[in-house]
Amino acid sequence: MSDADRAHGAPPIQPGWHQLPARFSGGDGIRRRRRRRPGLVLGILGVVLAVLAVAGVQLGANLRFDAAAEAHDTARADAVSAQRGLETETADLQATTAAADRLLANNTGLLMDGVPLDDLTAAVDEAKTATGAAEELVGETIPSAGEKPGWFWELFGAADGLDAESADADELRSDISGQSPTLADAEESLTEAGVTVLSSAAAAAPAFEAAHISAKNLDVIDLRYAAEDATAVETFDEDAVDRFTSLQTAAAQVAASQDAEMAEKQGPLLNARLEVEAFARSLAPGVLLEFDWAPIVNGYGGSDSMGGYTTWWWEEPDRAVILLSDSVAEQWPQPWSKALVAHEVGHAISVKCEDMYDSSTQESIEAWATAWAISMGFSDDANGTWAYGAPPQSYIDAAAGCR
Repeated sequence: MSDADRAHGAPPIQPGWHQLPARFSGGDGIRRRRRRRPGLVLGILGVVLAVLAVAGVQLGANLRFDAAAEAHDTARADAVSAQRGLETETADLQATTAAADRLLANNTGLLMDGVPLDDLTAAVDEAKTATGAAEELVGETIPSAGEKPGWFWELFGAADGLDAESADADELRSDISGQSPTLADAEESLTEAGVTVLSSAAAAAPAFEAAHISAKNLDVIDLRYAAEDATAVETFDEDAVDRFTSLQTAAAQVAASQDAEMAEKQGPLLNARLEVEAFARSLAPGVLLEFDWAPIVNGYGGSDSMGGYTTWWWEEPDRAVILLSDSVAEQWPQPWSKALVAHEVGHAISVKCEDMYDSSTQESIEAWATAWAISMGFSDDANGTWAYGAPPQSYIDAAAGCR
């Protein structure tokens, strides 16, 4: 290339150097910026917001369920505790009711004349109604919260279900609270009626004893002890029914004993024998006397003599058994017959006055009985004077204080 070929104003071309164009391709030479895509950005932002929204709902659902579960656990625990308490109260009332049923079933009618059983029967019916209602409440199932669901739509539904169950548990607890006083009232009524029956039966024992005056001493004593046990009852339960049953059994034995004794006394001398026994009891009030009769007693009897023999016990209650010959009844009410009976009663009543004389010898024992008959105004020598001699005046004076 010649200098002529160079363009005007162009720098001279140096050997080994090449001038490159500003651009390899054609164009206007203006440099353009790269454009961003707004749709992509908005999409990503939407996804982020959606994830956050779901996370928030999930968190809220978890909190909602946890709160409902905690309230449910509390309501359930309170209801279960109330059920356990009601179950105990129901069992107690059922035990008392069973005792009342047994009492009514075991009632023989003895000692129960004029004793109303209607109150006890009504109390039993009331108690059974109350326990029936209580058993239904105790038997109601109280569900637990169960497993916690995973997703929010499940959590919200489960929480609503727990709220409903909590309300049911609260309602059950309220019903139990209302039923508990009903059980208490039924228990009180049943106890009061049962104790009244026992105390009334026990109170009837003395009149029953008096109506069976010829019963054996030991049978009468059993009746007295059984009546004391029944009177001491304050709480109505199986033990109370056992005491009632024992009282009824003792009364039955007294009645049977009376029948047996009266059968032994039957015959032409029956009325005279009963008059003699009544006379003897009138001389020694407070001493339980039992009588037996035989043709010969202590070697005496028949038409020309009379015999008597007394056995007594120092321990409580004051009691004695007097055995008399039939001739005492045959000669009743002659003065000598009364005098002999008075002598025997002097032995019997000594259980009330054991410190007033010397009971260490048979001679002293017979002198006391004779002195006592004399102190009572029976002067016929059948009072013991004929058989044992006259007692010392000191014994007569002492015996006058034994009544």
